[in-house]
Amino acid sequence: MSRLQVVSGKGGTGKTTVAAALALALATEGKRTLLVEVEGRQGIAQLFETEALPYEERKIAVAPGGGEVYALAIDAERALLDYLQMFYKLGSAGRALKKLGAIDFATTIAPGVRDVLLTGKACEAVRRREKHGGHTYDHVVMDAPPTGRITRFLNVNDEVAGLARIGPIHNQAQAVMRVLKSPETAVHLVTLLEEMPVQETADGIAELRDAELPVGRVVVNMVRPHVLDEAAVRAASGDHREAIARALASAGVTGGTTLVEPLLDQAAEHARRVELERAQRAVLDGVGVPSFELPFLGDGADIAGLYRLAKELRRQGVGDA
Repeated sequence: MSRLQVVSGKGGTGKTTVAAALALALATEGKRTLLVEVEGRQGIAQLFETEALPYEERKIAVAPGGGEVYALAIDAERALLDYLQMFYKLGSAGRALKKLGAIDFATTIAPGVRDVLLTGKACEAVRRREKHGGHTYDHVVMDAPPTGRITRFLNVNDEVAGLARIGPIHNQAQAVMRVLKSPETAVHLVTLLEEMPVQETADGIAELRDAELPVGRVVVNMVRPHVLDEAAVRAASGDHREAIARALASAGVTGGTTLVEPLLDQAAEHARRVELERAQRAVLDGVGVPSFELPFLGDGADIAGLYRLAKELRRQGVGDA
């Protein structure tokens, strides 16, 4: 798989959970993965039940087979100080700019600067090598902004490279875009089998393709098992109410007669959901992007749930290539 895995999705689809499970899956069998957060929400720390992440790479989990997951919450101000030191050797002068408020101004007011710094820091981790020549991380997983902002977020370096024709800013922006638009990168979109997330996913894929950014997979999250279809509901709700009541009574359920209608209502609701999901799967099939599917976690996305999702991703082929 590509070395930079960018995970986006409509709010509420569980993109941070998917990014964390993907990092665990990719770290299996002795590999090392860096899980990067760029929105300042500390969602990774909450998922792994650890303290708030500082601006440093910290090991937060061990994957099956001895692999390691490190995490980094990228702070735009600190990333700008790193940038000023790397390219302009400002050192203490950069810290003085911070005290004067210039750093805060640049990262909140100047158009695109914040996104350039965030993507640049992640791409630096992708390119970084150890003294022996191997990459520091086998994979970098980015918990990225939502689908509606993902194309602009990733493509902003292209705009900056065009504005700054020469110099270190131009060169840095070009270096970042070489990573983001290469086979080293894959942008995955997380969705639910619901109309709005699926439509936003289809729109996001079209925007990524127009920007020549590499689309990875659609990750269908929180998939519930199908128990009944419409035909089963029709069969049960026809002339079988008395049979259902007798079956409940034989099972020792008291008041079985009064339960028949509520049970049939729930069954009908389930059947409607099955039909809705079937229609949304057809829309996703139409975008021509391969997919992964992850189950709904009834107990919530705790540590055990993350390992379960990682195992499911491995079963579906994550990390094999």
